[in-house]
Amino acid sequence: MPIVRNRGISGPRHLSLTILASLLPIAALADEPLALQQQVITATQTAHSELSAPASVSVVTREELEKMPVYNLADAVKYLPGVHINPSSTYGRKEIRLRGLDSDYTLLLVNGRRINSRDVLSSEYANDFDLSSIPMAAIERIEVIRGPMSSLYGADAIGGVVNVILRQPSNSTRAGIAYSYESPTEGDGGDSHKTSAYLSGALLENKLLGNLIVEGTDQAAWRSEQTISPNADAAEHRQSASVYGSLSWLIDERQALDFDFTHREDDRVANWYPSLAFGVVKNNQEMERASVGLAHSGNWDGFNTRLRYYYEDIELTDGSALMTQFNGGLRGEAEQKNHTIDGQISGFVASNLITLGAERRRTEFNHNQNLGAETNVDQSALYVQDEFSLGNLDVTLGGRWDHHEIFGSEFSPRAYGVYNLTDNWVIKGGVGKSFKAPAIYQSDETYSIAACQGRCRVRGNADLKAETAISYELGTLYQNERLEAGITLFQTEIDDMIASDRWNPPAGYMPRVMTYYNISKARVQGYELQGRYMVSDVIGLRANYTFSDAEDRATDMPLTNAPQHVGNIGVDWQALPKLAMNFDYQYTGSQWLSTPLSGTQETGAFHTLNFGSKYQVTKELALNAGMNNLTNEKRDEVAQSIDNILMGRTLFVGFSYDI
Repeated sequence: MPIVRNRGISGPRHLSLTILASLLPIAALADEPLALQQQVITATQTAHSELSAPASVSVVTREELEKMPVYNLADAVKYLPGVHINPSSTYGRKEIRLRGLDSDYTLLLVNGRRINSRDVLSSEYANDFDLSSIPMAAIERIEVIRGPMSSLYGADAIGGVVNVILRQPSNSTRAGIAYSYESPTEGDGGDSHKTSAYLSGALLENKLLGNLIVEGTDQAAWRSEQTISPNADAAEHRQSASVYGSLSWLIDERQALDFDFTHREDDRVANWYPSLAFGVVKNNQEMERASVGLAHSGNWDGFNTRLRYYYEDIELTDGSALMTQFNGGLRGEAEQKNHTIDGQISGFVASNLITLGAERRRTEFNHNQNLGAETNVDQSALYVQDEFSLGNLDVTLGGRWDHHEIFGSEFSPRAYGVYNLTDNWVIKGGVGKSFKAPAIYQSDETYSIAACQGRCRVRGNADLKAETAISYELGTLYQNERLEAGITLFQTEIDDMIASDRWNPPAGYMPRVMTYYNISKARVQGYELQGRYMVSDVIGLRANYTFSDAEDRATDMPLTNAPQHVGNIGVDWQALPKLAMNFDYQYTGSQWLSTPLSGTQETGAFHTLNFGSKYQVTKELALNAGMNNLTNEKRDEVAQSIDNILMGRTLFVGFSYDI
């Protein structure tokens, strides 16, 4: 793929790309928006190539998603530099961690819109409901920004941003179906089925475009001899159904009005083994999520505008043991509603590309077993960004002012530079401030959850401070049609990091009621190496390695669930004109885990090797097959002691048919 250089930020061609990317729905104007596929928009909300983007950015394309069975975002981004997929429950849920930071510091966006149901969950036993909320069949590409982005997106973006770009409708009529099946070769159960279909085209040619995408998954519970109890599930039973639709009304050549909706039902059941005293108990959680969005986009002479409103309603019925057996027998009923309205204008002032924006967000939350009454939290923000060039140096300056009705105001500035050594080689680096306000469940004293395997409670702390961080990075990146190579150094200093108190039985610390507290200082520092090389027209190599050192500066202890070393090696081979194969190896280094009975312990490194293939039978029909965890790798006794079980060798097959 040729590199698209963005030096100078001037001229009508760049302006058209900027408007196209920052006003994403207008991509519907083109039947084949190829230029957009080569652009990155998350770093600045304006168009850049991966080389010129003022950030450390990686992109996962639709073609890459179709190579392997992908059930949620964690599966989709697991091989990217700086990314660690961490088990976030004892029965197979996952979370995305960027550069050694907890998943709470990763902001999830869909078409630039915040997705968040964190408050609605009422236990500490994880949430990848957000990661599973987007049907994989609806995704065009995924952009991952590593490093702070609070200057554009506000709270929660300390570690970075994962922005999912959904498929846009076009004038051409398109349709397709796909199916995949996955089956572990050891243990009991675990078979997975995923089916999807889509339809896209013009209801009124060049005027009203639409698409409709449906997806369903059924993943049976999986049991392994590695679990503490033979009757506990290493992976939970999941059933989900999603529908996504959008309409684009092309008012004229300058304006578009876009409407979209999503509805998803996501049910989880697992047998969990908390302790010898309680035996095996059943966890059952059912989440229903609906969202709608309406946006007006305008492409005017020399500037563009966007105004949009979006709404999200998440309802959770929580029948988990922590909510029922350990909490009076009553099932939890929680609901979270997110309302957001935002506006943005981008245009040139002299040779500067200026972006101005504002946002107003309200979160409404109620819970039948927590909170004195329905809780509403309002937040508002203003932001500005300036992109300009000084000779070979492209500069991005930005800042965002956020006001939280409980935790006050915070200003997050950012400065980033990209120095163009040649058309293919840059040096880039910058500094940014970011912040994160406590969640409702962390800060409201009337909200408490069962923990310690049902023998204690963790209550909100009204005295918590908002977290703030300053991050630095410096690196270099080279790209041409055959080779990509880069290295980036990074460091993030966090003040008042929020953590949950935990039992420490070896030290005799086992209180009945605990809370959240601020860690005065925490630091994550390290470096990333990344590279790709096309050996020939049929063989491509790719590799990356991340070293991250994450520690509590007050105690000099490492942060948990943060491996120092993560490495990936991949080979893509076009073995025959119609047959493509890929091999992926991943190394995850040792890390510290919190265990209920033994305190913090170090768990060893582990390796996984995956293989996939795709055979293009006809122009319309493609077959997929492969195997995950070819070597049937297992984690060590420390990880198994808290039922962090690695899925065994697993076979997958599937097909897709597109017209």
